Amino acid sequence: MNTQRETIVVGVDGSEHGERALDWAVKEANLRGARLRLVVAWHLPPPVYSGPGYIPSVGTRESFEEFASEAANAAATRAREAGVEADPVVCEGQAAEVLVEEAANADMLVVGSRGHGGFAGLLLGSVSAQCAHHAVCPLVIVRPTG
Repeated sequence: MNTQRETIVVGVDGSEHGERALDWAVKEANLRGARLRLVVAWHLPPPVYSGPGYIPSVGTRESFEEFASEAANAAATRAREAGVEADPVVCEGQAAEVLVEEAANADMLVVGSRGHGGFAGLLLGSVSAQCAHHAVCPLVIVRPTG
């Protein structure tokens, strides 16, 4: 008999899309008796490095990482207040790659959807689409309501 609790990985970033994914995952974790791994991925966007010989100002990396940590910890607090065990995880890297890697041994991956579709979705290569192609566990994409 396996006594290990299920793990649900959730992509959170402080956005309303991430909040919807968190809400869905908290309800699911309560139903399953699962724990959450709340993942925030961050990276320095290319414009930070714009211009020849440009070096990001001191504190740029730290401010991105601090914002990510705050988002992860706020999500963990919300989950814990709802009675769910939650571990915040902050990783540097592209969101889809980080989420797929963090979910490699998970029972489920949950991400929000920004609602981009059609041609715009193809051009932008959304995180949820990349997770759908590469995740090895079941994936739930929480779409906007209404």
